[in-house]
Amino acid sequence: MPTGKVKWFDPEKGFGFLSQDDGPDVYVHTDALPDGVTTLKNGARVEFGIAQGRRGEQALQVRLLDSRASVQRNQAQAKRKSPEDMVTIVEDTIRLLDGVGETYRRGRHPEAKTARPTAKLLRALADELDA
Repeated sequence: MPTGKVKWFDPEKGFGFLSQDDGPDVYVHTDALPDGVTTLKNGARVEFGIAQGRRGEQALQVRLLDSRASVQRNQAQAKRKSPEDMVTIVEDTIRLLDGVGETYRRGRHPEAKTARPTAKLLRALADELDA
């Protein structure tokens, strides 16, 4: 099966293009995405089948090779939070990180019960900022 990267994808229009590793760009429609996936991020690594469409090659049965960083699984995730909500989230994150920093200043690593939720929060905040 050919592999490549998402060149661009517009979830509102329901299509985009994939750049093959060895070949020309290929059209991809939302119907070719895996169940539950509604959009692809630019640069996401994918594997796909190819069929001849009316206007050229078309991707079929797209499979995500780097799903953690490359997809948004539903429209709720694709929508950005309001700036007002983000202010609160960022300020709370700063307070949380101040506590983690204080633990490091005391010459210790944070306990797992603190470190894991903090890491999860930072990943979610990074995803929101990257949306």
